Amino acid sequence: MRAGSPNTPRTGVWVLGGFQTDFARNLTREGRDVSHLVAQVVDGTLEASHTASSDVEVIHVGNAFGQLFTGQGHLGAMPATVRPELWGLPAARHEAACASGGVAVLAAMADLRAGNYGCALVLGVELEKTVPGDEAATHLGAAAWVGHDGEGARFMWPHVFSAVADEYDRRHGIDAAHLRAIASLNLANARRNPNAQTRTWDVPDLTGPDAIDDALNPVVDGRLRRYDCSQVTDGAAGVVLVSDAWLRDHPGRRPVARIDGWGHRTVGLGLRQKLERDRDELYVMPHVRQAVTDAFDRAHVTLDDLDGFEVHDCFTPTEYLAIDHIGLTGPGESWKAVEDGSIAPGGRLPINPGGGLIGGGHPVGATGIRMLVDAAKQVSGAAGDYQVDGARTFGTLNFGGSTATTVSLVVGAVDD
Repeated sequence: MRAGSPNTPRTGVWVLGGFQTDFARNLTREGRDVSHLVAQVVDGTLEASHTASSDVEVIHVGNAFGQLFTGQGHLGAMPATVRPELWGLPAARHEAACASGGVAVLAAMADLRAGNYGCALVLGVELEKTVPGDEAATHLGAAAWVGHDGEGARFMWPHVFSAVADEYDRRHGIDAAHLRAIASLNLANARRNPNAQTRTWDVPDLTGPDAIDDALNPVVDGRLRRYDCSQVTDGAAGVVLVSDAWLRDHPGRRPVARIDGWGHRTVGLGLRQKLERDRDELYVMPHVRQAVTDAFDRAHVTLDDLDGFEVHDCFTPTEYLAIDHIGLTGPGESWKAVEDGSIAPGGRLPINPGGGLIGGGHPVGATGIRMLVDAAKQVSGAAGDYQVDGARTFGTLNFGGSTATTVSLVVGAVDD
């Protein structure tokens, strides 16, 4: 058996607790900068996990665009900068576009599983509301294949994922009404989430004529309108992860969740590279499907064992794609799960019960960690008004760029 194969045992990594900032904030308007955001997420994460600074042995920070939005790089050193109790600890920043948080989690897991350290503080941080919208879109475009993707497009990522929807349509057909239904559901879910960016927004009815009203829901690019898109967001999330050995040495500490499985696949940057390479496949992005099934195999579960899923709905086509790629429907049949209520609260597999990225917000480097925080809340019964009843096992699917980097986790409840 090769090292790291999907047949290896469960990870032996546990979640002591997690924290998320309010994604509706605009820190620049508050006169605050990224150091304030890091200080808040460090303090909030340690408090939520009942962890002292002295317990932490290593720090991993997910951040995608620090230099572009704030001019500040080297964010692995920021936790010690704002909290001197962390001075001297090994720390690193991880960048993988929108999967930066997911990759930071994987790096921490690798440290713990290797026995290098027993307790890891994992943070995801992004400050994006520092520049006007057009400039923000240019910064975010750095995660595409620059000079090859989206040439001439005003907004890179709506352009890219409209093209993904076009490709899905070519292979299987797609109805824009199903995309609008996804947006409507996630924005409704966000109203129950006290940290969601859009929780107080006045949103038009996206299941009726308002959905195609150019004043209420203007076209952004191609097939995508405003409410098909996640928004520029300031925010951070954090978790404390520990190893089996650390828990054995600290018998009084009780984790809130366990990471049972993981999948990680990386392909080329270019959208056309991917679509041309796999143009005859049933799955539009086969590597995304492989990342998910790797996580399932490592956790020794199937989709039927899961009670919900956090998926990467940066745009409605990405959730539409995720529905069949996680296996909820057959390839090309995501519309069935939208129409029959499978993905809604109370459905067969609730997806993004806290609003996801469209409703909850998408501070890029924090998203993969926020997904883990929410999954841990769900399986520990701590998700409040957006709790999935009886949840014991939750999945996450986080990807960066045009799915160039994909990270999937399976998160389980702690046995009594």
